[in-house]
Amino acid sequence: MEPSTIFALSSGRLPAAIAVVRVSGPRAGEALMALARRMPAPREAMLARLRDPADAEAIDDALVLWFPGPRSETGEDTVEFHLHGGRAVVAAVVTVLGRLPGFRPAEPGEFTRRAFENGKLDLTGVEGLADLIGAETEAQRRQAFRQLRGLLGERAEEWRTRLIAALALVEVIIDFPEEDDVPHDLVAPALAIARELHGEIGALLADQRRGERLREGPVVAISGPVNVGKSSILNRLAGRPAAIVSPHAGTTRDVIEVSLDLGGYPVTILDTAGIRDSDDPVEQEGIRRARERASQADLTLWVVDATDPDPPPPPPIDDREQSPKIWVMLNKTDIAQWDRNDYPEWLHGHKCLAISAKTGNSFDKLLTMFEEFLVNTFSTSESILITRARHRHLLTSCHQALERALGEPWGREDIIAEELRLAARDLGRLTGRVDVEDVLDAIFRDFCIGK
Repeated sequence: MEPSTIFALSSGRLPAAIAVVRVSGPRAGEALMALARRMPAPREAMLARLRDPADAEAIDDALVLWFPGPRSETGEDTVEFHLHGGRAVVAAVVTVLGRLPGFRPAEPGEFTRRAFENGKLDLTGVEGLADLIGAETEAQRRQAFRQLRGLLGERAEEWRTRLIAALALVEVIIDFPEEDDVPHDLVAPALAIARELHGEIGALLADQRRGERLREGPVVAISGPVNVGKSSILNRLAGRPAAIVSPHAGTTRDVIEVSLDLGGYPVTILDTAGIRDSDDPVEQEGIRRARERASQADLTLWVVDATDPDPPPPPPIDDREQSPKIWVMLNKTDIAQWDRNDYPEWLHGHKCLAISAKTGNSFDKLLTMFEEFLVNTFSTSESILITRARHRHLLTSCHQALERALGEPWGREDIIAEELRLAARDLGRLTGRVDVEDVLDAIFRDFCIGK
């Protein structure tokens, strides 16, 4: 059965200077003949007067492009109409396309799904495209573009090729154990390949989840005792009154979030409830949430009052491996002088900065510290390949299968082969080569119509 030919507006909201209507499928060329009445040379723009084939009435003067498959974005015959971006113009063209036999409007993400199905993108590239469309900062854009161009997908496919070679060595011994011309020392080179891959994938997994954290946006929590100026610091960073500022303790009851672009990195700043003993159940819940969010943040600014000679230390966190970096902010230096040597011993173990949320003193230095921290922690170097939980889950499963294979004693070639098969299957699922129907709908539903 011939697949439908799909069409959709692929550019932004109307009205606009230019609108692009894209058509893909086996009958895409018929759209050109119906509207433009002639075919341009492949991959060359042609100016054409588009007419409604029902009555020959002119619709628009447009640029049309013809991309015969498989050399197109979707791998199918593809047409683009570059129109004047008025709503009536686009509506007229879409109406004509909807009347053509075998044509229908595209569903969300259907162009990209066809590109995947026709081998133009693997699944990591599809996810990279989705992240590129959703990127809000320069760092996110760079990371998404590397995924789109196949950085993880190509690495995973290279690993899978090596695994299949190792599996073939083991299966020779299983399938032809009595053959005189079959070497009996093939398990050693197979396990050598598995050992190399185990090390390479293990090194990739030990990345502190930087790729996922960058994709979602690093989190900075502003925490500390009550009435030390946490909300004022948030407002100063945001450049607007995002949080209510009051001299009364306990004003902030819930976690307030503000998203910022700091040096090209997407950062979420959290203003949390002041930490103190309280009998108010609402404030208690705010304090519980404050502690929880601070423990999950990538960085915590522990704010204390510079007028307090004995400021409280940050509360201990049970899981030290997951604990965030803590910087101490001595606020209200506009009304107090401070000497680090006069403060408690606990203060000496942290990076410390004297600031004034009221005057903005040292906030330029704080922003510089932020940017250095983000660059050092979330540097988008080529080593960061894992950007989604799905990637990490499958690579972890592959790593565990390799570990089990390496732990099997010689003479258990059947078990070794099965573990190598499982590892190769996980890599195939990562790129979409095998067994991924259960995840396709979830991935493509997040795309907009026309992409």
